[in-house]
Amino acid sequence: MTERVTGAQALVRALEHVGVDTVFGIPGGAILPAYDPLYDSTKVRHVLVRHEQGAGHAAEGYAQATGKVGVCMATSGPGATNLVTPIADAYMDSVPIVAITGQVPSGAIGTDAFQEADISGITMPITKHNFLITDPLEIPRTILEAFHIASTGRPGPVLVDISKDALQAETTFTWPPTMQLPGYRPVTRPHSKQIREAAKLIAEAKRPILYVGGGVHKARASAELLQLAELTNIPVVTTLMARGTFPDSHPQHMGMPGMHGSVSAVGSLQQSDLIIGLGVRFDDRVTGQLSSFAPYAKIVHADIDPAEISKNRHADVPIVGDCKEVISDLVSAIQASGQKGDYTDWWTTLNGYKQTYPLGYETFEDGSLAPQYVMERLSAIAGPDTYYVAGVGQHQMWASQFVTYENPGTFINSGGLGTMGFAVPAAMGAKMGRPDATVWAIDGDGCFQMTNQELATCALEGVPVKIAIINNGNLGMVRQWQTLFYDQRYSNTNLQTTRRIPDFVKLAEAYGCVGLRCERPEDVDAVIKKAMEINDVPVVVDFVVHEDAMVWPMVAAGTSNDDIKIARDMAPKWENEDE
Repeated sequence: MTERVTGAQALVRALEHVGVDTVFGIPGGAILPAYDPLYDSTKVRHVLVRHEQGAGHAAEGYAQATGKVGVCMATSGPGATNLVTPIADAYMDSVPIVAITGQVPSGAIGTDAFQEADISGITMPITKHNFLITDPLEIPRTILEAFHIASTGRPGPVLVDISKDALQAETTFTWPPTMQLPGYRPVTRPHSKQIREAAKLIAEAKRPILYVGGGVHKARASAELLQLAELTNIPVVTTLMARGTFPDSHPQHMGMPGMHGSVSAVGSLQQSDLIIGLGVRFDDRVTGQLSSFAPYAKIVHADIDPAEISKNRHADVPIVGDCKEVISDLVSAIQASGQKGDYTDWWTTLNGYKQTYPLGYETFEDGSLAPQYVMERLSAIAGPDTYYVAGVGQHQMWASQFVTYENPGTFINSGGLGTMGFAVPAAMGAKMGRPDATVWAIDGDGCFQMTNQELATCALEGVPVKIAIINNGNLGMVRQWQTLFYDQRYSNTNLQTTRRIPDFVKLAEAYGCVGLRCERPEDVDAVIKKAMEINDVPVVVDFVVHEDAMVWPMVAAGTSNDDIKIARDMAPKWENEDE
């Protein structure tokens, strides 16, 4: 099909053809020509957000909840630069989004024109790829390529910057266009020799561990993972980005590894003789001090991105491929070999860790609320089919530790970049992608104040998310570090919310939402149940918790995982300390 259209019409037609149903954005001068044909589209719903950062995080939440590519749109200059944080966030967490920005007319590029910013240059280090279009003829092909790049191989963000004159000019629209991506050939099939080597190491190991990351969920490989784990009887740890990819209730699950991981998960990695890393980065929050991480372990490392393999820890068996195919091939190789390891002693050790050092928390004599209790009750009442969306900080760690995840993809949070303000807009995007699901945003009182203006979007667009504010009156995680490492010198972490500035209940009501408050443990269940009953408008619950609640266990930054503390000045005793 070929027809004469403007560049802007070509953009909207291309978005319709690649299957876009939702775009989050804000119009402005340079992108305005695209908003005119968008007004007439019956296939693409545009959601008018209140800040471009909200548009980007909403696109991320939509992408993570649906597995489709999320789309956000902004104008040139400040509109585009406000997308930088969500683009960087999507890059770190391998989230497929396409960001479309308007640019000043091509003749004005490079002249410091009004609202000009070199967004292609600015985002080059934090996108999988980006495009600057000045010829309207290139718009359909570029959109097709952008969606292909964002969603294949290791997913990630792609930026498409289009000059205003390219949007306004007449062009010929042809679909489907022919993609021109020489050199872009993501490897998905693993090499059979590497699979055999990995199977051999698994058969020989005495203390193996499956170290499972977000790449397994991205590959939609949770069923294959379950098959591999049950076939081999190897214990499993799931990183922050993989929570739910392996069910928490499964007896082989050791918990989450890392800085605030469980003792059983951290200990299993440290004591292991073989780590099978699947879709993981061996990042600093998991390894702690790299030189002392898992000192006895050989490494099998499978990832779709060859740049990740041996980046931080040398892989004895590197496997480049899609985790779904890697795990399926490993299952076949292990079944064909007929060899099974004997891990009786290993399981005795690990079950000992689980029984001796379970996750726990402090309750407060003054009757004030423990945030971990809020998470436990929310998990029990809302259940495992709910999507939980967290920002970053203490509330994020408590949400990972004390909510039970049984289903892949049901915990959405900002992992690699650690972006305050992620939760509210990402929950909005997740709810729009999964309108029939219950979506709870779990936010801190600090994070919430960065993007809470998207409550207006939720209320007006009819997106009934539920938001639990874990309100400790402080920038909680920073305060925890000040408590432990800065002699309790609380420099600029007190948010003064004890004076109710702002009053979160009144704020919620001002935004057209229902506001609730909970300050006592005995009221938690009733308040959560009341929030669960309201399904026509957004609900904000202000859970006022004790300011001194801390996240334990903890491995201090830059120290060895062997030095994990289960509480202040309390450490577990490891098996090899007796030797």
